Amino acid sequence: MAKDNKIILSSAQKEAAKRTKATAVKRVVGNAYLWFLLILLYAPILLIIVFSFTRSKVLGNWTGFTLNLYENLFTGYDRVAQVHVDPNLYHALFYTLLIALVAATFATLLGTLAAIGIYNMKQKQRKMIQFFNSIPMINPDILTGISLFLLFVFLGISRGLTTVIIAHVVFCTPYVVLSVMPRLTQMNPNIYEAALDLGATPFQALRKVMMPELWPGMLSGFILSITLSIDDFGVTFFTKGSGGLDTLSTFIYADARKGGLTPELRPLFSLIFLTILILLVIINWRAAKQAKK
Repeated sequence: MAKDNKIILSSAQKEAAKRTKATAVKRVVGNAYLWFLLILLYAPILLIIVFSFTRSKVLGNWTGFTLNLYENLFTGYDRVAQVHVDPNLYHALFYTLLIALVAATFATLLGTLAAIGIYNMKQKQRKMIQFFNSIPMINPDILTGISLFLLFVFLGISRGLTTVIIAHVVFCTPYVVLSVMPRLTQMNPNIYEAALDLGATPFQALRKVMMPELWPGMLSGFILSITLSIDDFGVTFFTKGSGGLDTLSTFIYADARKGGLTPELRPLFSLIFLTILILLVIINWRAAKQAKK
């Protein structure tokens, strides 16, 4: 009997060892796959950052460490070649930031109000609206751009800065709704009615009670909207018209068709990436700090 127990115990130990070994292999393979994806995603960005510290006009040709491109970007003048940096680059940067900030602001306000309205609907209506809200996010940019282009032509609206901002608000708003909805589900549904019972007006209850609760989701939606707006090409290309308006994406497209990219774009991209990275780190740190409380 004791011998049988030893045999059973030995086989159980072997099975446990096999499971432990299989788990370790899965963990190693999973980590390797994750690191492979991270390298694949961030290697091009790191390449741009590295070659922003060399003067070579061709990406991949290292000609020595220098901050010359950063100096050119901030001064607008290349003192080595004694030429001015393309002024269209600064115009494109200005309009990119202007469109992103204005569109993100309007999209955050509209998306937050829309999320509150959707949350207070009946369950069937809520699911239907959420389904329709997800369609613009799945749609290809080119389809959204062409649709808005045809709409503006049909309505007789001249394309320019205003139409680009409207277009960016349209495709950013669903992402804000998606960012705010989880905060609504976590919030106590009775605090709004409690504020009304205590004498607050609906607007005061919205501004002083609900908005502070929804603020993390609104901030996430705002930053996401800025990122999407800066990144967009298809919608901007079809809605900017022919008045000379350019954003960074359309400027790069036109610059690439000339046979190359302006070298000062490399330090500009590096600064944009680092700025967004710092913002994300701060937001995640604040979220983790609030979660501990």
